[in-house]
This record gives sequence, C-alpha cells and structure tokens, in this order.
Amino acid sequence: MPFRIEPAGPERLQASGELDFGTAAAALDAGLSLLAAGARWTVDLSGISSGDSAGVAVLLEWQSAASARQATLIFESIPEQMLAIARISELEDLLLPQRG
Repeated sequence: MPFRIEPAGPERLQASGELDFGTAAAALDAGLSLLAAGARWTVDLSGISSGDSAGVAVLLEWQSAASARQATLIFESIPEQMLAIARISELEDLLLPQRG
C-alpha cells in the first residue's frame, strides 16, 4: 500500500500505508509540504501498515523541519516496529511527547 498523508482537521494530519525505504523520499516531501509554520501539528500514524528505519528517519526529519519553522509536531499511534527501531537507536525520546 503506498504512503499517504493528508489533512484530517485543523492542525491534524493522518498518515497511512507503508512508511519504509521504498516510500521514504516521497513521504518526506509530502509531509514537509503540509507542515505550516507556527502551528501545533498532530500526526496520526495509526494507518501505517509497516515501517522501517527509513520511516523513522522521515519522522525525525519532519520533527526537525517543524522545529525550524517554530512549529510543534506530535506523533500519535506510532507503529510498534518503528518504536522498537527508535528505542534501539536511542531516538525514542525524540518521537514521543515529553512526559512531565
């Protein structure tokens, strides 16, 4: 299933499909085109059917771009396989909301 990301309400995006090496470049561009400056974005990843390290890299690039645009980016429902990759790589804290 190809990757898709689309608006799902005010400052909310819904991602679906595969977020992996084969779709990473297009997914990166698609997400970046939707992230407006100064907003507080939530990206729902519950529709992601599979993801790998390239998919984790896309999420991190979106985070970086949002920060550069003075925007906030929160991920919901990160697929377990992607969380496992982030955990092993010691990047999990970058993807999960700060607890406090």
